[in-house]
Amino acid sequence: MGSAVEKKWLVPLVISSVICIFLLATSLNSGLVSSRNAINSIFSLLPSRVVTNQSSPAFAETIISQSPPPPPLPAIPRFAYLISGSKGDLEKLWRTLKALYHPLNQYVLHLDLESPVAERLELASRVDNETLFNTVGNVFVIKKANMVTYRGPTMVANTLHACAILLRRSKDWDWFINLSASDYPLVTQDDLIHTFSTLNRNLNFIEHTSQLGWKEEKRAMPLILDPGLYSSKKQDVFWVTPRRTLPTAFKLFTGSAWMVLSRWFVEYCVWGWDNLPRTLLMYYTNFVSSPEGYFHTVICNEPEFAKTAVNHDLHYISWDIPPKQHPHTLNINDTNKMTASGAAFARKFRHDDPVLDRIDKELLHRRKDSFTPGGWCAGKPKCSRVGNPNKIKPGPGADRLRHLVSRLALTAKFGQNQCK
Repeated sequence: MGSAVEKKWLVPLVISSVICIFLLATSLNSGLVSSRNAINSIFSLLPSRVVTNQSSPAFAETIISQSPPPPPLPAIPRFAYLISGSKGDLEKLWRTLKALYHPLNQYVLHLDLESPVAERLELASRVDNETLFNTVGNVFVIKKANMVTYRGPTMVANTLHACAILLRRSKDWDWFINLSASDYPLVTQDDLIHTFSTLNRNLNFIEHTSQLGWKEEKRAMPLILDPGLYSSKKQDVFWVTPRRTLPTAFKLFTGSAWMVLSRWFVEYCVWGWDNLPRTLLMYYTNFVSSPEGYFHTVICNEPEFAKTAVNHDLHYISWDIPPKQHPHTLNINDTNKMTASGAAFARKFRHDDPVLDRIDKELLHRRKDSFTPGGWCAGKPKCSRVGNPNKIKPGPGADRLRHLVSRLALTAKFGQNQCK
């Protein structure tokens, strides 16, 4: 009996299904169902074990390396400094710090392991006892000093160490600047902040070239070892055999060891969401004067960053032609050339050379042993406390720097003189 009833309803069910399909097809042709989305909305009610997403990137590197959407940025850019020195550089480093200080910036100070313990403790003590630094909390001393060998990879390692500290300490900076105790500013921080406030914050000021010239034979092909990697006593690098050929997996670049790097590029070098920064770090471990090649080769071998490279280090440096190992030591006779260059910094200087007093007086308007005045300064004596840190008072130095930076940024925008 039950079987007969089921058969009785089977025929009408089949006929009804055929009619429904016919009506649906007719409605499609007559425009009653106007889009695929309408059909999909019907079938979306049905459970499915297959989920597709064709827009998802296929590789982890692609996901991480995509340029983040630009977040709302403060109108005032901020800088993160590494100021480093060695034995006998305490007073030079301290003077440079006070000439560079601004409460919106971040500062990491490093006296290397060759410096006497007394010097390193004195630096830490001065920072701890400076009321302004304690109030703002933006000056940090690397107390566990690194061994840094001139011409060796330990200088690169020290720079990356400072970058990692700055990334961890603060999210509120836009560019990283590495300086030595032998550097000195030619503009105030208000001048620098004002000039950079209109720039794309992904730009990297890094002097570079792929024309190695004599460096191909003298630096790229020899193999060196840096005792600073494993010894607590400072020694010069030494050469080992055999020599090596030039790389084919990437293109070598060289340039100045002094740079102004964007936070985005610094994050890439420290975090390395693809393997290029680590690969090149290992390669440059055995490279003569690796600070003059590592960051340059990284930035120019990554297309996303190559287009952000601006071919200048914003320094005035006087070299022989052709350049020798060390630049000239600047003196008071170089003042006009330094000023005319429009550069933000100059190097290198002797301790308390009269030219520094002239820069303080004519360019920075800084009194001896005090901070460079800016819009933030308040209190008596002047700059003894922070007033409004967002108040910027650019001076003539901003005009000089703006002319240089505007020309460089325009050149980079059109891809000229960039990673070539």
